[in-house]
Amino acid sequence: MRLLWAGFVAILAAGVGFGVRGGIFTNWADEFGFSGAQLGMIGGAGFTGFCFGIIIGGLIVDKIGYAKLVIAAFLFHTISAFVTLGATEGQSTAVAFNFLYWGTFIFALANGTLEAVANPLVSTLFPNKRTHYLNILHASWPLGMVIGGLIGWFLGSGDNALHWKIQLALYLVPTLAYGIMFLGQKYPKSEASEKGLSFAQMFREVGYLSGGVVCFMLALFARDTVNTISGGGVMPTIAALVVGIGLFGFTLKITGGYAGSVLLFFLFIAHVLVGAVELGTDGWIQNITGVILDPTQGKILFVFTSLLMFALRFAADTIEKKAGLSPVALLLACAIIAVIGLNLIAAISGFGFALGAVAVYAVGKTFFWPTMLAVVGDRFPSTGAVAMSLMGGVGMMSAGLIGNVGLGYLKDRYAVDELKSENVALYEEYKSEGAPSSFFGIGEVQPLDGKLLEAAKGAEEPTPEQTAVVEADVRGARSTLRTDSLIPVGMAIIYLGMLLYFKKIGGYKPLTIAEEGSGSAAKAAAEHAGEA
Repeated sequence: MRLLWAGFVAILAAGVGFGVRGGIFTNWADEFGFSGAQLGMIGGAGFTGFCFGIIIGGLIVDKIGYAKLVIAAFLFHTISAFVTLGATEGQSTAVAFNFLYWGTFIFALANGTLEAVANPLVSTLFPNKRTHYLNILHASWPLGMVIGGLIGWFLGSGDNALHWKIQLALYLVPTLAYGIMFLGQKYPKSEASEKGLSFAQMFREVGYLSGGVVCFMLALFARDTVNTISGGGVMPTIAALVVGIGLFGFTLKITGGYAGSVLLFFLFIAHVLVGAVELGTDGWIQNITGVILDPTQGKILFVFTSLLMFALRFAADTIEKKAGLSPVALLLACAIIAVIGLNLIAAISGFGFALGAVAVYAVGKTFFWPTMLAVVGDRFPSTGAVAMSLMGGVGMMSAGLIGNVGLGYLKDRYAVDELKSENVALYEEYKSEGAPSSFFGIGEVQPLDGKLLEAAKGAEEPTPEQTAVVEADVRGARSTLRTDSLIPVGMAIIYLGMLLYFKKIGGYKPLTIAEEGSGSAAKAAAEHAGEA
């Protein structure tokens, strides 16, 4: 139980840092003049860095042990604070962007390394109640966001508001706590590790299908990283091709050309969508609802949603039993509820209605992440920590490369379209002179200037022009959420297909390696165990 709660506090530290960052996006836009796309890239680094920590950590954790990864994560968390706090008022936009981007990336690297420890650890500690205890473990994420939101609420506004640097540095408190809690602990081994399976044997059931999803996401990361460094041109595309093809070739070699589980492949695809809609939206929801209502109400809604998620994740086991739902049926129900919730948020016009709308959305997104991990642990024990960590990695990469950046682009795009349809001359006055917003080759758009937009929102007696700009931004935020709701529609289709599959084979149940089936990885595991 101490290991469970140490993992809980470690993920809590990640949530606090994430929650504070969500509240200081407007500070960064005002202080450094960032566009929505630039803020999205900084927020995205909070996910892409995570993927490296969880993927690399998940691949080596069974070999080097949990303790070394915990020490590495602690060091990364500390270093990230110094890098992020290097951004100073008066710096050029480019210099400040690099400090914030890489500081956020290192912070996320620490978070991912910790999850590479916590997820397989809890899955191993509670093999018969994975859904329940993984949901408890991940209840710390929304609790951390609550604390981060409250920091912004009480310490980030008003006449005596603390500087954003002080607010952000407070995540170091739970960081110190988890370091102490993990200190001197003894750790169990996964079932696959206990049976002596090699990395290649654990990876085989992942296969080149699911491995291809990981390669594709890493190729996107390489493209965006090179684009950030080089400023564009052909180099980002070349980097993506080299990384993607090279890693896929390595995947084919290590799997021996084995495709792997088709079910696991669809779980990976679903988790790409989970990362985009849950964490990608989390990175913007406070900002978007604050645009539609006002920033203070946006913070209240953010805290309320996170607190509700925290409470619900302790009830996952009860909900499954009372409603008679399998983990996959729970995921399907949540996807449908998330679609409804996002469309309700897009339609909010007052604070009371907004509370109900975000409550629906919170119920929908609460169980996605930990329950997906539980399904992998239940159905693919022969993969050890590998499949679970790789899937968590693609989810976080999706949040950073697709969800966060995509929502930033859509917010820029829809706001510009709304303003241009009403007054082209006013758009020309308010458009940014910086880099245009773009996303996956979709037409570039020159976004609104962040400083001018914030000035229009904060004007005590706004001019008609300022009012028009703010209203266009609000309509753009509504359209962004309606488009975002299409993602859980895709998830619902995948979960429905899985539900029908399990019904066909006699129902959902957790498996041991011996029971895992006729897949080559399971056979290899059984043969290896027999030889031992």
